[in-house]
Amino acid sequence: MKINQALDLSAERVGDGPVPGQDRGVRARERLLQEATRLFAEKGFARASTREICQAAGQNVASIHYYFGDKAGLYRAVLSQPIELIQQELGQFDDPALTLHEALRRLLGAFLCPPAAGEPVDPTMRLYLREMVEPSGAFRDVVAELVTPLHERVVALLARHVGVTQPDDALHQLAFALSAMAHDYGMSRPFMDALAPGLLHGEGAVERVLDRLVAYATALIECERQARARAGVAHNG
Repeated sequence: MKINQALDLSAERVGDGPVPGQDRGVRARERLLQEATRLFAEKGFARASTREICQAAGQNVASIHYYFGDKAGLYRAVLSQPIELIQQELGQFDDPALTLHEALRRLLGAFLCPPAAGEPVDPTMRLYLREMVEPSGAFRDVVAELVTPLHERVVALLARHVGVTQPDDALHQLAFALSAMAHDYGMSRPFMDALAPGLLHGEGAVERVLDRLVAYATALIECERQARARAGVAHNG
């Protein structure tokens, strides 16, 4: 997935030979995040010990305190990092200068990151699925800090293109529908490979899927706009 690729590239930029202290610290922190993500996803927060995380990352037992404060701080960082990486890819997707098509392509493209066929389920996805079933306090904090502002930007974008000034529940529902379309390609990849084996294979396959998702999203937004127009006519009539 894009998130794992970003983490891998971050480690590769540091290299394997002698590195300055700052770069060595960057690599140590990234290794802790990678191994903590894997172990938290496999065992949950309570059962994954700081000792085994440090051992897997090749770091001493004091490193978690140095980089994250404590185990809870490490867990919050694990939950936050994928969202922060997606935010970097999103950029200014809601810039008013962009067309709706351009905005949707940036938005959905940042979330559309299916794993390659045959790859194991991404540990980040496993961890988030666990949190969705039994959300922790840390997860709620991350949602409030990082996800809520992003969701509000999406809703504001939709409001602008639908032609309303005050977001309402229908626009929140529309925002959920758009994000779910893209999220499903990461969360349901094994089912998709079984049901439609050729969909995400071959050169340009993901781009073709993204093209369709943007078209579907555009149609949903137009449907909402027309529904509001009809309701306005009925009200005024």
